[in-house]
Amino acid sequence: MNFFQKIIFGFSILAVTSFSANAQESNSVSDLVKQGVQLNDQGKYAEAIGKYQEALKIEPENNQANYEMAFSLMASGKGNEGIPYVEKTIKGSTSNALIAASYDLLGSIYDEGKQSEKAIEAYQTGIKIRPDYQRLHFNLGIAYFRNKQYPEAEASAIDAIKLNPKHASSQRMYALVTFHQNKRMNALLGFCSFILLEPNSPRSAEAYNNIQHILQGGVLKDGDGRNTIQLSQKDNEETRILNLAISMTALAAQKQKLSEADLLQYQLTHIFSMASELTEKKTDKAFFDKFLIDYFYKLAKSDNMPAFTHLVMQTNGKEENTKWMSENADKVKALNDWVATTERSF
Repeated sequence: MNFFQKIIFGFSILAVTSFSANAQESNSVSDLVKQGVQLNDQGKYAEAIGKYQEALKIEPENNQANYEMAFSLMASGKGNEGIPYVEKTIKGSTSNALIAASYDLLGSIYDEGKQSEKAIEAYQTGIKIRPDYQRLHFNLGIAYFRNKQYPEAEASAIDAIKLNPKHASSQRMYALVTFHQNKRMNALLGFCSFILLEPNSPRSAEAYNNIQHILQGGVLKDGDGRNTIQLSQKDNEETRILNLAISMTALAAQKQKLSEADLLQYQLTHIFSMASELTEKKTDKAFFDKFLIDYFYKLAKSDNMPAFTHLVMQTNGKEENTKWMSENADKVKALNDWVATTERSF
């Protein structure tokens, strides 16, 4: 299995949480639900389900108990058994927050069961009820991604990022789904943005490898080894020009006799600057232009590119990079301060 095939489905779709609402319940039911949630959080799903069963014997229509029952059933690998419980919550609750969370849970159950269309429908219904529910947008993007609807997944990732710009998984999803469309500039900046939020994890190591593949001209492939490129007529020309900018930078970099870190800094600095030059005259700047290109152009003009480059390379395991980070703590701090104080727009 090649590198790209292994990373495509590296998401966790269970981005749902046990929902706590201020429901008016009898003390015994409330206590049983609370005990069940605590057991669920400890991974004791069978015991949690037992508590919810006790609660539902007392009050069968209790929305909180029905929701938590469905949640624990899904967590224990019995998602289909949880569908009647979550549907009961949807029908019986008057809380938009709980209803939206229930559609999120229902969508995750369907997605886990490889029923993408039903998952997408559930997430979309939840979004209509609570458009500001970030997790619904994120999970909708994953469902689209699994269904190979990459433009739709990109739009959902953007919506999720706008609602929570510090949600690393949404930024990673944006990078991956744009890479699948051969939008290599979008993907490159998306992976860089993800690493700023999550710099030292297996996922950031994956992102670093993706950055290297982008700089080398690689594209993602599906399980049969076929390119997964999807280009729309609207994006084709801009994507071609931005991809060419990466290729030109890579060619120019080959003539430079630079260390690995200096080479990457050279490539990223020039690519960030060229992307800005190519899009600066646009009058209808979109999310990509504002949130990513404008932001990383500011970074390219700052004194923080050496620290950023080493941050990107942090997971490569090479001693010289670790040593640089240790010996230049002041530059690392300056980068962190820059990130904390530099505004990003949509």
